[in-house]
Amino acid sequence: MADTHKTASAATKPANDMRTPLARVLHLGSAKSGTQDHIRQRLTAVAIAPLSLFFLVLLVALTGADYETARSWLANPLVGILALCLIVAAIIHMRIGMQIVIEDYVIAPGLKHLSILANTFFSYGVGLACLYAVLKLAFGS
Repeated sequence: MADTHKTASAATKPANDMRTPLARVLHLGSAKSGTQDHIRQRLTAVAIAPLSLFFLVLLVALTGADYETARSWLANPLVGILALCLIVAAIIHMRIGMQIVIEDYVIAPGLKHLSILANTFFSYGVGLACLYAVLKLAFGS
């Protein structure tokens, strides 16, 4: 009877999967957050692709335009919301990507935690500055 239990669990586990049963149930990798980061990174990349095309079209349309014309375009709710979505997706994507690089290449634990903290503050600082700029242009200065 014990052999049947081992055979059944071995049949459901891939041969190269070295995770513990709890890690498999919780879908956790060795870093405890790799799967979630991977999924978030892919989702933001999928969102960034069409939003970047929109932004390029917007930039081409506004080439040579004056400040009031650019402001009036961003005052359009659709354009303003799409610009804000691009900023949010790009900032999240950037933060996750840099965090993965830091986790992979910074060896010292204290420096690693400090680098991740600095990455988070930098990302959100840049994001807030971008959001403020778009909102200020959209609602007038």
